[in-house]
Amino acid sequence: MSTVETTLETRLEKPVIGQWDPLPEVENPKHEGGFGIWVSHSVIQCKRLLYGWARDPATTIQTLIYPALTLLMFHVVLGNSISAATGKPAVYGQVPMITLVAAMSGAVVSALGFKVEKATGLLGRFWTMPVHRAAGLTGRLLAEAVRVLVTTLFVIAVGFALDFRFDQGWLAALAMIGIPVVFGVGFAVLVTALATITEGVMLVSLISIVNTLLMFFNTGFVPVGAYPVWLQDVVENQPMSCAIDAMRGLSYGGPVAEPLLKTIAWTVGIVLVFAYPAISGYRRAAQNSN
Repeated sequence: MSTVETTLETRLEKPVIGQWDPLPEVENPKHEGGFGIWVSHSVIQCKRLLYGWARDPATTIQTLIYPALTLLMFHVVLGNSISAATGKPAVYGQVPMITLVAAMSGAVVSALGFKVEKATGLLGRFWTMPVHRAAGLTGRLLAEAVRVLVTTLFVIAVGFALDFRFDQGWLAALAMIGIPVVFGVGFAVLVTALATITEGVMLVSLISIVNTLLMFFNTGFVPVGAYPVWLQDVVENQPMSCAIDAMRGLSYGGPVAEPLLKTIAWTVGIVLVFAYPAISGYRRAAQNSN
């Protein structure tokens, strides 16, 4: 027998690896709907979004440059006038206001990204894969929290150049930094619910109107006494004013408990009202994704 025939016969007799061998058993298999899987998949989805945002110049501008320039503009144009009228540095109201405005504006970018994923079929592919069904939504909210935290820290850093300080200690400072994060996540739930039922242009228009009204009618823009008497109660108790007053108290000094409780109440209320529409809308968008 020739060498070629011997080699060929040997190859034919040798079993192909994995053709007859049983597959190895998976140790400690975990159900895709388990709590641990939900947490790990949410973190993965969060990282996916954060990496995408970090590579997008428009998101970087929306997250960092725009809030910083807005703070500088308000400080230059209105800072001295407000400080002279109130006897308090205006920056202690402007820094909290800009962090909250940035949190709300950035949520629109996330919502538009959600619509792109729906249109391209990415949501549908995630829905059919062995991925926890809730991880897409919770990962998006987690990414929003990270984004708001980064924006808040950057705005505060710019504020330090404008004489903003933490006069009430570092524990109060940490609490102050946490307020925009909590507020931003609650607002992101609202925006996500709206994103599932509106078109992109309509969503931007709606959120822009809300942002503009809240930004120009709050206690961070000018003191509540500067507004007409019939409007003062509305301005003082709207969600953004409550958060600004709590953040001002935690940084400069002043009442903290009442505005903080109002902020928590507003945030919890928003989440309770819009959580189910956001969840059901996200599910519907994933199932109907192209």
